[in-house]
Amino acid sequence: MTAIHRMVDSCRSGKEPTVIARLASGWAVMGSRQVLRGYCLLLPDPVVPHLNALAPAERNQFLADLGKLGESVLAATGAMRINYAIFGNLEPALHAHVHPRYADEPEAMRSANPWGYDWSLAPAYDPGVHGELQDAIRRYLAGPV
Repeated sequence: MTAIHRMVDSCRSGKEPTVIARLASGWAVMGSRQVLRGYCLLLPDPVVPHLNALAPAERNQFLADLGKLGESVLAATGAMRINYAIFGNLEPALHAHVHPRYADEPEAMRSANPWGYDWSLAPAYDPGVHGELQDAIRRYLAGPV
């Protein structure tokens, strides 16, 4: 069982504080480390090993939900763009990263991969700090984006 499986189980049980919304293909959640303000993930439900394990209709839905999550994060944060990433090398289960990118990032990082940041220094998700942004993303997801 991967961390993705455990997080989806936590989402299903209603115990996951990072949940933004249940989408057709899975769960939109805030990143446990907010290395970039508004960093989110899309977790499929049910969990599958990788994108190509989904049937074409389910794959299309996952990617459409990923785009809608990105548009919602963009609208809620005012970021200048969104970077998307799907790897699954460390956690061999499908999950997609949504990284808002900002004009005020350090110049050396603006065009770099978000994994270039020191994630151990990034603030942990905290509903008292990040809850308002989480709610804003949720509102954009619920409406037409």
